[in-house]
Amino acid sequence: MSQIPIELKRQPSRGTGAPTPAPALPRDRPPTAPSYFHIMAKPTGPICNLDCEYCFFLSKDALYPGDRFRMSDELLEVYIRQLLESEQTPEVTIAWQGGEPTLMGVDFFERAVALAECYRQRGQRLQHTIQTNGTLLTDRWCELLREHNFLVGISIDGPPALHDTYRVDKRGNPTYDKVARGLALLQKHEVEFNVLCTVNAANDRYPLEVYRYFRDELGARYIQFIPIVERDNDTGFQEGDQVTDRSVDPVRWGAFLISVFEEWVRRDVGTVFVTTFDAALASWYGAAPGMCVFNETCGNALALEHNGDVYSCDHYVEPGYLLGNITETHLVELVASPRQRMFGEAKRDTLPRYCRECDVRFACHGECPKDRFTLTPDGEPGLNYLCAGYKSFFGHIDGPMRVMAYLLRQGRFADEIVGMFAAAGRNDRCPCGSGRKAKQCHQSPT
Repeated sequence: MSQIPIELKRQPSRGTGAPTPAPALPRDRPPTAPSYFHIMAKPTGPICNLDCEYCFFLSKDALYPGDRFRMSDELLEVYIRQLLESEQTPEVTIAWQGGEPTLMGVDFFERAVALAECYRQRGQRLQHTIQTNGTLLTDRWCELLREHNFLVGISIDGPPALHDTYRVDKRGNPTYDKVARGLALLQKHEVEFNVLCTVNAANDRYPLEVYRYFRDELGARYIQFIPIVERDNDTGFQEGDQVTDRSVDPVRWGAFLISVFEEWVRRDVGTVFVTTFDAALASWYGAAPGMCVFNETCGNALALEHNGDVYSCDHYVEPGYLLGNITETHLVELVASPRQRMFGEAKRDTLPRYCRECDVRFACHGECPKDRFTLTPDGEPGLNYLCAGYKSFFGHIDGPMRVMAYLLRQGRFADEIVGMFAAAGRNDRCPCGSGRKAKQCHQSPT
């Protein structure tokens, strides 16, 4: 992406193991190192047993031609040690993603959790997480996940017909039934899970069908919606990019969020947790949103490849954003490097004037830089492709968010708003504080 300054261009490393000895923790912690950062570790790189049509990561195998794409035991130990000795917060998240991380097998993850216990610092609590398509889960897998209290993210895009539009296997066959079997195993073993749903051209017109399916049919209580913005080029980030026909439409993205929000705020606050809504409430309350895309700056959520290469972000696994390799430079030094700090601050510093003057900037902050490739109304580059949807959504939820933030400041609970809406007659003033009748405001059809 052109507006993120890059000081140095490097090519990805080719090694798969770790030299001996691996870099030790610096005697003096770099002053620019954050106390907490998040690493998305990819033990199989981009390799996956599915072939989802919109997946941006499958093509990353071109960075490592001829590689086996399996994290070695030596590198696993180096990574776990460096991560745990680098973090300075009581709880540390060890997160695995892909590709499909379960391709590494159960034994790999048994070694991973054993190493985590070995290198856990005094007073540290560990949170193990894994994002999976669920198709390879077995009873043995679920026993491991339950024993070590993994939080499992299941990738599913809605009811079968919507899910199977783009989430297919290598032969183009539907995958919903296999995903559902994996989810049933998680529920059988009482493994905590959340749902990660991409919003794309196939399901963006069906927000309530998707949300209610997760809530009522699957019993999901934690849901994350991710908009698909797929560039129609093979050369990385460029200004003026076009998107594929699989991408979500910006206006429909906003409408999707609004429809789900109206269902949620009237009946599900406190019982169903939608990450976008939780992040918005934090922003209205005056706290950190908890999602990197809505932070004013970024740079504290990085990606680790199977061979130890560290990239600025999961969405920037490209040679120009390679920071180094943990077998050569300690992880905390890569996170604290001037290049990475500059990468994170550029999110704020490159906002176009249109965004800087926006009423909902405090909640949006231009969202993810990877999607800032369109022009503002006055022709300035760097506007987020999804801007129209976010402006509509954040503007729509302002009243209810103010009410919930007020409740929290009073030491009360945000879910009291559900009762407020239930008690309001259609001709009463809307509880959101807009001054309009409820039937003309948050009780109107969405």
